Amino acid sequence: MSRVILIIMDSLGVGALPDAERFGDVGVNTLNNIAKNVSSLKIPNLINLGIGNLEGVDDVPNVEHAIGSYGRSKEVSNGKDTTMGHWEIAGLNISEPFNTYPNGFPDEIIKPFEERTGRKVLCNLPASGTEVLEEFGKEHMETGDLIVYTSADSVFQIAAHEDIVPIETLYAYCEFAREMLMGQYQVARVIARPFVGTPGNFTRTSNRHDYSLKPFDKTVLDQLKAAGKDVIAVGKIVDIFDGEGVTESIHTKSNMDGVDQTLAYMKKENEGLIFTNLVDFDAMYGHRRNIEGYGKAIEEFDARLPEIFENLRDDDILMLSADHGNDPSHVGTDHTREYIPILVYGKKIKDNVNIGTRETFADIAATIADILKIDPPKNGSSFYSMIKKED
Repeated sequence: MSRVILIIMDSLGVGALPDAERFGDVGVNTLNNIAKNVSSLKIPNLINLGIGNLEGVDDVPNVEHAIGSYGRSKEVSNGKDTTMGHWEIAGLNISEPFNTYPNGFPDEIIKPFEERTGRKVLCNLPASGTEVLEEFGKEHMETGDLIVYTSADSVFQIAAHEDIVPIETLYAYCEFAREMLMGQYQVARVIARPFVGTPGNFTRTSNRHDYSLKPFDKTVLDQLKAAGKDVIAVGKIVDIFDGEGVTESIHTKSNMDGVDQTLAYMKKENEGLIFTNLVDFDAMYGHRRNIEGYGKAIEEFDARLPEIFENLRDDDILMLSADHGNDPSHVGTDHTREYIPILVYGKKIKDNVNIGTRETFADIAATIADILKIDPPKNGSSFYSMIKKED
C-alpha cells in the first residue's frame, strides 16, 4: 500500500464514553444529537460508509451493506483535549492530564508575561473566543493590552488586533509564553488568536498559530519519517505535533480549504501519510454550540467525499475519524468525552466490515503502520487484517 489519507473531522464524536460522567458529559453524542435536531441531515456518503451503523448513532440511517469498513473507538488518555486526542491517534497514551486553569492563570504566570511583553493582560479567564473579543476588543484597541484567556482545554490563548499588535510580534509573545508554560505550569498549547475589524464587528483571521508541546515519545509520524515515507500535514496537524515527524505541511483557512489542499496532495507523487484536520466543526460550531451550523458543515464535507473517492489511487486507503466530541446541544462550550468514528474505504478494503469498538485511538496508528509496512507503535492493535481484501 502506498498511502493512507487520514482525515480528522475535528470533534465529530459518536457517543458518550463509559467514564463521561467524570467529565460532566452525561448524554453527549455530537453526531446523533445534531441529526436529532437538524431536519433531514443530508450526509449520504458518510451513511454509505457506515457511520449510521455505529452503535449509539440511532438518528442517522444505517445501510444494509456499507461500502467500507466501520467502527468506533474509546479513548484511553485521561482527557478530551485536541492534543491528547491526536497524540493518541498517532500511538501515544497520556495518563496524566494536561494542566487546566478554570479560574484563570495565577500571578506567577501573568506577572512575568506582562513584564516580558511590556503589556498588561485583559480577561484571564476561561472564555469563548468570539465573546471575549466583544467584551474586551475595544479596550484592547484603546490600551494595547493583550487579551489572554483559556478554556476547559489546556490552552493559553492570546488575542490581539492585527492593527494593534503586528502578527510577528504576537507570535513572539506566544513563543515566550510557550517557553514559560512548561514544568509546573505546563499547558498543552499556546495559541495566537489574531483578529481584525471594529468594535461590534470583530473577526478572527486565518493567521492563528498553535505552539504545542513536543510529543513525549515517538509517534507513528516519526516512524514513517524515519522509514523514508512522506508525512504530509494539512491544517493544524503540524502545530499539534510541533512539527515532529512531519515532512511537509500547509495551514488551511477552512474545512473546504482543508479538503482542497488534501486533494491537491492526493494528486501529487508521494508515499506514506496525508494527515488532515478539518477544524471548523470544532472551532466554528461545536464550541459556539451552533447545531444548525455544525449540521451544514457536515453536509458540506459529505458533498466533497465523491471528489476524494475519485482521486484515490488503487492502493490508497482513506480513513475518516475524529479526536474527541464537541456536542453543540450540550451545556457550556467545552469538548465532550466521546467515542470517535473510524471509517475506512478504498479498493483494497473490504465492504461492510464492522471492526467493533476499539479499546484505544492508538489502534489507528497501529493500523497505519501495518498498512505501510513499518514497525508497530508501542500502543494500539492493528485492525488491518479484518478489513483488507486478499490479494
